[in-house]
This record gives sequence, C-alpha cells and structure tokens, in this order.
Amino acid sequence: MRVLITGARGLLGSAMTREFAHTGEVHALDRHQLDIAREASVNAAVADVKPTLIINCAAYNQVDRAEDDAEAALKVNALGVLALSRAAARSGATLVHYSTDFVFDGESERPYTEQDPPNPRGVYAASKLLGDWFALEDSCTYVLRVESLFGKQGAHGARRGSLATIVDHIRSGREVPVFVDRTVSPSCTADVARATRELIDAGAPAGLYHCVNTGAATWARIAEEAASILGVPARLKRLTLETAKLRAPRPRYCALSNAKLAAAGVYMPTWQEALRGFLVETMN
Repeated sequence: MRVLITGARGLLGSAMTREFAHTGEVHALDRHQLDIAREASVNAAVADVKPTLIINCAAYNQVDRAEDDAEAALKVNALGVLALSRAAARSGATLVHYSTDFVFDGESERPYTEQDPPNPRGVYAASKLLGDWFALEDSCTYVLRVESLFGKQGAHGARRGSLATIVDHIRSGREVPVFVDRTVSPSCTADVARATRELIDAGAPAGLYHCVNTGAATWARIAEEAASILGVPARLKRLTLETAKLRAPRPRYCALSNAKLAAAGVYMPTWQEALRGFLVETMN
C-alpha cells in the first residue's frame, strides 16, 4: 500500500501517520509541502507519489474567522477536496476524507445518523458540507465525520483541540470555561485512525460514516469526567451558547451515531474509555 497523507502535522494527520506507518510506503505531507487549495500542487503530489490510498486530514478549521473569510474556508474545505477527489479518481486511488458534526443544525434530540439531512449554519459548516458532496461524487471515497478531536499532540505548532485545553486548565487549577448546553460525541484521534485502517483493510463499502467514540455528553460533563480521572477538583465556569456570543453559530446537540460503522465491523470505545486512555498516556 502506498499512502499519501495530507495535513500530516495536525492532530488527526499525526495519528494517521502513526497508524499507517507499518502498512506500507507512507508519504506524510504538511500544508507547506502540499497545499490542497492549489490544484496544481495536488496533481503534482499525486503524480509523484502514485498513491493507492489518499488520506485527507487538511482542513480550514477557524470556525469563527471563516465568517469573515469565506474564500479561505471554501478553497481548502470544498475546492481542495474536489481537487483531491479528481486526482484520486484519475489515478485509481481510494480517498478518505474527514467531515464534521457542524454540517447539522443541532436541533435534534437524538444522535444524528448518516441518513439525516444536513443543515449547516455558518460558513465553515457550509464549506465542509460542500467538501463532503465533492468527495462522495467518486464511488471509491470514504467520508468519515468526526468531532471534538483529542489525542496525542501532533508536530510542533499543531492545534491541540478543545479537550486538551480543558485538561490543561484542570491540571493547573485554573477556571475551566465549558458549555452546559452543547452536546458532542468526542473523537479520539488514535481510535479514528484505527477505525480508518480497519475500514480499508476490511474492504468495507465506501461512502459516508460517522466515526466518533461511542456515547455523548455536554462539555461540562466531559470536564467533570476528566477531573475525576485526574483525581483533582475542577473549577467550572458554566457557559451557554447564548451567553458565549460566538461569531459563528455552533450546533447545540450534535451527538453522532456510529452504528453504521459498527455494522461494518469497526467498533469504537466509549468516550469515557478513550478519555481515560488519553489522560493515562499523558500522565506517564
């Protein structure tokens, strides 16, 4: 297997690089080595590497900034994915692309499934949904929706995710601002990487999957669980989406069901198990 990984310095890209390191020839490129917003760069990289598998971890994730810079978000999250999809189709490579819970409006009262219609609110969310559509035009593509990523830190300068910030605050005894009305299904990057490899190895049907740890909780509940595992008190500053007054809207309830993934034979630990594993690892 010859694997091309984009966005390889980030939290998810680093996990993919570790997971696929022993599966064959891995070319892990960061955004300075491959800017997927430039179609010519995409075509050149695919022609050079000749991958059998392309794993796209590159994304524009500045949710609030995207409201004022739609062009930047669309270039990476939509047009960049289109360029990768076209290059993958021409070369006969399988493409794996990662999406987000933000494609939903958050008005559900139960975990979203792959059959639920998306209804993005905000520029970032819309740009990601366009990327999903472009990717899924090819029959050899996997689109895996993840959310609230956490895990082993990537290369220097990589964004660490909300949960790592929460843990840092708890450990230092600082006040922890957390939402009491935003429900998520956290995704451990090591579990997402393993699930990706297992889907590919099993030859599971291509298409759309929700790839998150099992279960859901508010950010306040997640912070409480982290504090309990660490054995320290948590000073929580309880926020609501309304009082936070964020530039871009966030889905209130965005738990995702991973039942389709399980039906394909790929099982995800609970978010509590994944969180404990992550914290134990970082304590050693």
